[in-house]
Amino acid sequence: MRKSATGSPPQSEGTEGRRSGGRPRDQRIDAAVHHAVMDILNEKGYAKLTLEEVAARADTSKPALRRRWRSRQHLVVDALATTVGTTPTPDTGCTHCDLIAGISTLSQAFSGPVGRRALPALVADLADDQELASEFLDRYFHPRRATTAQALRRGIERGDIRADADIDLLLDMLGSTTYYRLLFGHLPITLELAEDVVNVVLAGVATDQWRRAHRP
Repeated sequence: MRKSATGSPPQSEGTEGRRSGGRPRDQRIDAAVHHAVMDILNEKGYAKLTLEEVAARADTSKPALRRRWRSRQHLVVDALATTVGTTPTPDTGCTHCDLIAGISTLSQAFSGPVGRRALPALVADLADDQELASEFLDRYFHPRRATTAQALRRGIERGDIRADADIDLLLDMLGSTTYYRLLFGHLPITLELAEDVVNVVLAGVATDQWRRAHRP
């Protein structure tokens, strides 16, 4: 397998986070809005989320939301990126421990109602709105992917993962099981899923050094 030569993609704040001038944004309103969005997603799902209800729960107004976010969909992307977050994969000195911790944050983020009730419908909207898709990738998907890529490269430097490993393919394999179960709901996202996936992936690309150190 070949090692990816691509670096992490350029980061973007998202258009709703930029202002051309005037008063600075009130972070308290942003936090209240994000909290309201996540509550509604958990309770009612993506399809029933309205700007009117978000504004009421956040004690603000619909025009205020419109000034900050271009659409309901952009608001949901921002709330997911901010609330679910892109927690960095840790650097503990243990390759498989780091990968398990990183993938676990993904499993934990989407194991509750918000995952099944929001992400599949949002992904469908991404297909019809390139601007929204770019924002989702820049704000959420690429940063999370980049931090796991760093963990894989550290594994190569430690001698745990083969130097010819295809980083992009490994990233797809590590994250795809969680997303697949989330989108189709055929099997649960369990607490053990991250460890099971990491062990299977490492079984294919680990060096003899790593295998000797981690014999059952």
